[in-house]
Amino acid sequence: MDRGDTVLGFDNFDPYYERRHKDRHLLDLLEDSRFGLVVGDLRSSEEVDRALIGFQPDAVAHLAGMAAVRYSVEHPLVYSDVNVQGSIHVLDAARRCETNPSVVLASTGSVYGSDTKVPFSEESPAVRPLAPYPASKRAMELFAYTYSHLWGVPTTVLRFFNVYGPHGRPDMMPWKWAQQISAGETLTLFDAGRLKRDWTFIDDIVRGFIAALDARLTGDVMNIGCGNPVENLRFVEVLEQLLDKQARVIDVPAPPSEPRITFADITRAGERLGYRPQVQVEEGLSRFVAWMREVGELPS
Repeated sequence: MDRGDTVLGFDNFDPYYERRHKDRHLLDLLEDSRFGLVVGDLRSSEEVDRALIGFQPDAVAHLAGMAAVRYSVEHPLVYSDVNVQGSIHVLDAARRCETNPSVVLASTGSVYGSDTKVPFSEESPAVRPLAPYPASKRAMELFAYTYSHLWGVPTTVLRFFNVYGPHGRPDMMPWKWAQQISAGETLTLFDAGRLKRDWTFIDDIVRGFIAALDARLTGDVMNIGCGNPVENLRFVEVLEQLLDKQARVIDVPAPPSEPRITFADITRAGERLGYRPQVQVEEGLSRFVAWMREVGELPS
């Protein structure tokens, strides 16, 4: 919108987390004439058709879906409904748009599972996901390729790695850890914090995503990560420094849904999109904590 685009949002305001967080995301959008909002559900092909075909977009940013690996273990059926069938509704509506929009779909580095050579390359088969969430995203990727192959829909799949930063989800570890440390509550670290995650700041994710929207590639899959895995223990140590408070930690074994490491090979995105992550964990967490204080989610 800042560069002049008109944007139509589509959201069902799923109650997975509190509505007040979603309303906060919209505060700087709803008063802008370049933004419209449709309240609808991906699971309804009619609602998706009305919004997407009615708008006739130049590009579709498919960021909607059910996330969270551990939640998917408890509620697997909703992931097939939303992430698989819902994504097919988006792809099929795009196929029938006269504008032939490019469709960029948000996937996850979790599709690589635990048996992929590191760093994770897009050439890896990614056929052994560890939970329903990555399994549903892998199925979405395959449907995206099919729509590109059969009908020429320009699709690009971006596999996000451990996104954090302002406007993040309150169920994610950076948010929960920051609040737990601040409140003096006990936080859980799997395997003494030795698990490594390719923590990627939201601004880097957005830069990569917009580059993909503009590129109109066809049938491509790319990692969008930081390319620099950090131990979860180090992540917590940075939060301790920023919050000037020591964490109370309990150590538990990692569940079978958790890989030992996530590590994005970002070579392809660099070559095809000019993607270069700019924010490392120390700076990213500083900006994240400052935002949480600003919006009242942490004491100022």
